[in-house]
Amino acid sequence: MFDLILRNCTLPDGRRGLDIGIRDGHIAAVAAALPGPAGEEIDAAGQLVTPPFVDAHFHMDATLSYGLPRVNQSGTLLEGIALWGELKPLLTQEALVERALAYCDWAVAKGLLAIRSHVDICDPRLLAVEALLHVKEKVRPWLDLQLVAFPQDGVLRAPGALDNLKRALDMGVDVVGGIPHFERTMADGAESVRILCELAAERGLPVDMHCDESDDPLSRHIETLAYHTRRLGLQGRVAGSHLTSMHSMDNYYVSKLLPLIAEAGVAAIANPLINITLQGRHDTYPKRRGMTRVPELLAAGVPVAFGHDCVMDPWYSLGSGDMLEVAAMGLHVAQMTGQDAMRACFAAVTETPARILGLQGYGLAPGCRADLVLLQAGDPVEALRLRATRLLVLRAGRVIARTPPAVATLMLPGRPASTSFRHVM
Repeated sequence: MFDLILRNCTLPDGRRGLDIGIRDGHIAAVAAALPGPAGEEIDAAGQLVTPPFVDAHFHMDATLSYGLPRVNQSGTLLEGIALWGELKPLLTQEALVERALAYCDWAVAKGLLAIRSHVDICDPRLLAVEALLHVKEKVRPWLDLQLVAFPQDGVLRAPGALDNLKRALDMGVDVVGGIPHFERTMADGAESVRILCELAAERGLPVDMHCDESDDPLSRHIETLAYHTRRLGLQGRVAGSHLTSMHSMDNYYVSKLLPLIAEAGVAAIANPLINITLQGRHDTYPKRRGMTRVPELLAAGVPVAFGHDCVMDPWYSLGSGDMLEVAAMGLHVAQMTGQDAMRACFAAVTETPARILGLQGYGLAPGCRADLVLLQAGDPVEALRLRATRLLVLRAGRVIARTPPAVATLMLPGRPASTSFRHVM
């Protein structure tokens, strides 16, 4: 007997008319016409059922703080960093927790059930670390929150940052972060990569570095990150986030760089909404797009995920926790409009970041945890096109969010009234 059967599902790989049987919080069977009985049956009506969305790069300590203590007037990355520096002394643990929990509610409603959040460790009080560790435990029943110890002001540049980072790891933060391009010199940036990778190897932890978030084609710390990944045997445990300088590099150098990244087993995390907004700010015209070379990285065999990065914070005044919006922006910026390319963009907010984060039991195969999203769409491309409504969100086989279908009733002069589902969102 199944606790729940989802009937007549379409899966992201194109299989249709399948039932998903759930027992004890896990997927027990995926087949056509599963026999009952079941405690509950839900008709998916041929619509898309997918594992939950995964955000590989976010800043939950800053989320929903837009306008505090003031608005980023220039909209630039550097003013955002300066503004965050002004806000940090004013932060309270209570406010950090309240905003983070509010965002987690938004995420669940959008079918986003796993987030890797960077948390700034340059404040010696480590208020944000304590707050997000509390949030991590609070939301654990319905959302997987993975934390990165992130030295926003530079692990070598900011006094005491390396000690703070080690303390954050001792407190239970999951991943070693870095920001080599923000160190004082290129040499300091390279040295920070070495120090942080060695720290991760010593502690058996993954690495996720803000790397080369710049329009400067000579910002090449991803090369150093790939080198130390191989040197220390960290293959498969390292991600380079942003990598936006790659959009400004010459093609010859990139032809050398891509195989180095692939051979080192380093993943790439692009942040389309924020990369297209913050990069190219010094350009008049022609103006660079700002996002890293996603199609080329994929062609080289590098796993590429998309992150939301920011929602209503010092760097970005918009956002809603919708990973379909993130993927759609990535699709447009990278000009990935072929069918396979669009499906790769859907994978960049589902299965690829799940692998990068090392999520256990993720997927649609028997034995996987029954974390599922029913979308008002017939396939991944339609889901991207329509930013499809999340009709149901399940965690361990239990419905935790429900949204009514998007429906529009047309009453046009001279035509009979008609109701349109799916195509009018």
